[in-house]
Amino acid sequence: MVVIRLSRGGAKARPFFNIVVADKRVRRDGRFIERIGFYNPIAKGSEESIRIAQDRLTYWKSVGAQASPTVERLIQQAAKAPAAA
Repeated sequence: MVVIRLSRGGAKARPFFNIVVADKRVRRDGRFIERIGFYNPIAKGSEESIRIAQDRLTYWKSVGAQASPTVERLIQQAAKAPAAA
């Protein structure tokens, strides 16, 4: 099964996550099919904290990819952010 999930990057105590499409059997930070965005939980001020390519997200969901619960929450958060800005 194909899943949309977070892949951790960054340094110790400075996390940075890529939002990736990957096979469920592959380890968290392992091989992935496509990178569709990022999430920076420690973004300050005017820095961008989340970006998701909506067209690619729609495509992957249409072919059966399932998003992890955390990614679902981030998708909803990203949808609200432009409306508030």
